[in-house]
Amino acid sequence: MPKELSWLSFNARVLQEAADPSVPLIERLRFLGIYSNNQDEFFKVRVAELKRQVIIKDASGDNEEQANLLRQVQYMASKYQRTQDELYRSLLKELESHKIYLRDENEISEEQRQYVRQFFKESVLKHINPVIIDETTDLVAFLKDQYTYLFVKMTGQTESYYALIEIPTDNVPRFVKLPCTEEDGSTTLMFLDNVIRIGLDIIFKGLFSFNTIEAYSVKLNRDAEYDVADNIDKSLLENMSESLKQRLNAMPVRFAYDATMPKQIVDFMLKELRMSSIDSLMPGGRYHNFKDFLSFPGLGDRSMENEPLSEVKSAPFDHCQTPFDAICKGDILLYYPYYRFDYFTEFLRQASYDPKVVSIKINIYRVASHSRVINSLIDAANNGKSVTVVVELKARFDEANNIKWASRLTDAGVKVQFGLPTLKIHSKLCLVTRKEGDRYVRYAHIGTGNFNEKTAKVYTDFALFTVNPAIANEVESVFEFIEYPYTRPTFNYLLVSPLNARERITSMIDREITNAKNGQPAYIHLKINNLVDKLLIQKLYEASQAEVKIRAVVRGMCSLMPGIKGLSENIYITSVVDRFLEHPRVMIFCNGGDEELYITSADWMTRNLDYRIEVGALVLDKKLHQRIRNIVTLQEKDNRKARVIDPQQRNFYAPTNNGDEIIRSQMAIHDYLQKVEEEEKKLLESN
Repeated sequence: MPKELSWLSFNARVLQEAADPSVPLIERLRFLGIYSNNQDEFFKVRVAELKRQVIIKDASGDNEEQANLLRQVQYMASKYQRTQDELYRSLLKELESHKIYLRDENEISEEQRQYVRQFFKESVLKHINPVIIDETTDLVAFLKDQYTYLFVKMTGQTESYYALIEIPTDNVPRFVKLPCTEEDGSTTLMFLDNVIRIGLDIIFKGLFSFNTIEAYSVKLNRDAEYDVADNIDKSLLENMSESLKQRLNAMPVRFAYDATMPKQIVDFMLKELRMSSIDSLMPGGRYHNFKDFLSFPGLGDRSMENEPLSEVKSAPFDHCQTPFDAICKGDILLYYPYYRFDYFTEFLRQASYDPKVVSIKINIYRVASHSRVINSLIDAANNGKSVTVVVELKARFDEANNIKWASRLTDAGVKVQFGLPTLKIHSKLCLVTRKEGDRYVRYAHIGTGNFNEKTAKVYTDFALFTVNPAIANEVESVFEFIEYPYTRPTFNYLLVSPLNARERITSMIDREITNAKNGQPAYIHLKINNLVDKLLIQKLYEASQAEVKIRAVVRGMCSLMPGIKGLSENIYITSVVDRFLEHPRVMIFCNGGDEELYITSADWMTRNLDYRIEVGALVLDKKLHQRIRNIVTLQEKDNRKARVIDPQQRNFYAPTNNGDEIIRSQMAIHDYLQKVEEEEKKLLESN
């Protein structure tokens, strides 16, 4: 199964959440936003890459396979676009049943219209900077990626004028609340797009002579790829900053527009944007950038949004005076977002001024825009600690943010490293070294997610804290390898891409195959985001044919086709999409009954195994091993939000039999962790 089609199938599961009547109404609208945002990134990255392959192969006359796949992708994307539009109309009707109305410029009272015109003059007009289109206008250079624009046509007696207006959502909310004209407790909202439509004449009157004025919405997605400049007279930071400018002028890959826009204007836009026959054209409704529904305001009663989950408290951390005291007593596992990310930020904050701490090392891939992690690292440097931060400048769509943080850290005296030119650094490591008496003790963090306060509230991820030297010393070796890549350290407990991860994973699968052939118990359990690496898929097929039982939970892309007789009949895969984004990676191998379990930052993708620095850790603590095992089992038993992955990518919900307990794994995991921590708290208090 091509990974591009598999990805579209994943995003269709997100769309299913928007259609699920059991999901609170406002959350369903927000799932439309998630779907739209995902789709934009898909076109900017994966479709753009496919388009480049078609163009490159075209020169040799051997592009039919890629061209066919591109056509399939465009067909499926258009199909799901229609589904999204239908869902949107349906959700609007449901909103109206709750007396919440999203009105356009023709559906409001005169009193509301006057309010909108005044609001436009006071709050919107100052952010409007039209571009007048003439024969010299370069639309490719002007239209920014992922922004919505209004294409304006002004028609006079003898001449027509054209302009483009960017919807200024960076400065004004996309949804504007209008004054209520009824006494029934109703709420009326209006898209910012329509606010601008009402104020169009205010923008142009007195400058252009016209009798009629009309506006149509358009949006462009650009190729997100760029080449890093290689100017030896400039630093890597400067070269990256220069290279990112390429993205601003990259060629379009998708053009979405109002289906009511006159053909003459559509043809004009396509010509000016130099859209080719292999680009994606998406006629649709008058509203684009549904990603703004991610911030749709909470309205009405609380039943229209998810109930907040009670916070799971870490008994070991809460019981001890400092995080270091807690970790010294035994390994600690957190599972976001059920636990607060504050446990990690507090660990780092105390490390920044603890007189025993001598050094801090950390990988930064994506951090929050207002990052307490960064602030603590700067505080640590100000307090005389040796602070080393490995910043991945090529974290897609976070490059500019990371360039900013790298500059700020450097100015504060932090030792900033940018890793290796040919390898993205995607590991989630932090290492704090303390001098305790006459010895140095390393406190290691190995995680599956980023050090990001914002995403830790909505992404599920594991974080393991340990002072076990078997793990902590190898974490130190990873940092040494990043700084001195010509070294080749040995790892016994860590899986480190690209040094040993592929080899070790393959070896562990082979071990299960051998055990199965020898009549011993043999199984593999996986929880990952993407399963598309061809070599590992072939190895799993081989294991299935040897009667190894394989159970996987794969959130996103899955090129493996399970359940095919003679090939993969011993492989069963589901995908869970729910209120939190499933993000951790876990690998479990039977190992003849002496089960091994790893958490890792790496998906089973070629890029993660061969072209990135990724780190996974064998979980040595038996109690935490079992805890993760139980969490994975709950995910495997999900029969409420799990979809079965089959060769046809049909996204059928996991079946249930009469009398089966209904398990919604994300909620069941919350309850399980609450129970575990309550028991742990009682045990600690009794000692």
